[in-house]
Amino acid sequence: MTDSSVASLLRLMQASHTATLEQLPKMIAEHAAVAGMHDVALFVADIRETVLRRLTGQGPGAGDGGQEFTVAGSLPGQAYRRVELLSEPGREGACDRPGGRRWWVAVTDGVERLGVLRADTDTDDEPIRQALRDLASMTALLLLSKRSFSDSYARLVRTEPMNVAAEMQWNLTPPPAYAGHDATVGAVMEPAYQVGGDAFDYAVAGSTLHLSVFDAMGHDTTAGITANVAVAACRNARRQGASLAQTTRLVEQTLIEQFGTSRYVTGVLADLDMQSGRLTWINRGHHLPLLIRDNRWTIQLVCPPAGPMGADLGLSVTVATEQLEPGDRLLLYTDGVVEARDRYGTEFGRDRFVDFIRRHHSGRHTLHETLRRLMAAVMEHHDGKLDDDATVLLTEWRGGHQHELTP
Repeated sequence: MTDSSVASLLRLMQASHTATLEQLPKMIAEHAAVAGMHDVALFVADIRETVLRRLTGQGPGAGDGGQEFTVAGSLPGQAYRRVELLSEPGREGACDRPGGRRWWVAVTDGVERLGVLRADTDTDDEPIRQALRDLASMTALLLLSKRSFSDSYARLVRTEPMNVAAEMQWNLTPPPAYAGHDATVGAVMEPAYQVGGDAFDYAVAGSTLHLSVFDAMGHDTTAGITANVAVAACRNARRQGASLAQTTRLVEQTLIEQFGTSRYVTGVLADLDMQSGRLTWINRGHHLPLLIRDNRWTIQLVCPPAGPMGADLGLSVTVATEQLEPGDRLLLYTDGVVEARDRYGTEFGRDRFVDFIRRHHSGRHTLHETLRRLMAAVMEHHDGKLDDDATVLLTEWRGGHQHELTP
């Protein structure tokens, strides 16, 4: 990157500090024009990652008058799915300069895919390719800085109305993708707009990766509130230095204080030492975690259940341990994934679930693209409408291969 390019990106970043989401498209296009990129447009992915919608800055959803592409069946969608820089020849009405190219580049923060950037250029060389990648990286940071307080962004990435429970859950959860310190994490939740009592959480503290999934009883707003309380109590406990066992007890205590024993959550809480690969975890009445090793072996981890948190059963809490090997994938999930039934009553099932992960994540797709395809398959199996929440938290430990974390 040249000094002028660096200075230009820094000026873009500085100018964005007091900008709104609606102002970003114009700011990005103005910067791009200075760097030799024309007709620049930003498209963001919806919650389910099914479409890419142009951020125009116009209207209540900041997308009025904007084009839309499907993730599954378009060139922009291909750039998004594969996290690649793709091009097509210039054409009338798009890039009509002789020898020009139209580019599509994935907009990502680490491994979290946010959308794609479109740009036309007069040349096709490595400097312009790098300039496109640099602009996409800066665009990702700008989007992240605005989306948390932008209702326009929330509207743009929704394709249907959302219930109150889902509103709470999506504002509670961390980003659906993370990579760092030899580990990659991906998460999905369905039904995205009607989710009730499911929740996932992860966080990093030093070399420890905290992981958890929760499934509250019921499928309504109260279930969502219960899951929210459980996640908040879990975070509060671990941020005060509580152990895994102490954390689950404090979650239970908090739920009983709020609801008596009328509401409870099942869950798995785990800590992964990202340096050594040592996993410690606790089962609170939940489906047992699955470990995929060498893309061939499936291991069901075993730990005596301590009973759901909030049920006050008084069972002893057991902390289990497992030594991961480089490349191991840990699956935490809720029952809606494996118990989704087709019109004939056939469950999606654990074997199909694991086989899907193995087949699609055997080097052909990123972890996050695999999860996108998995949930599409679960929804299709259940004719597009789930009876129960379905959540997957997939963690891969690379064990010393940090350079392999991002595509």
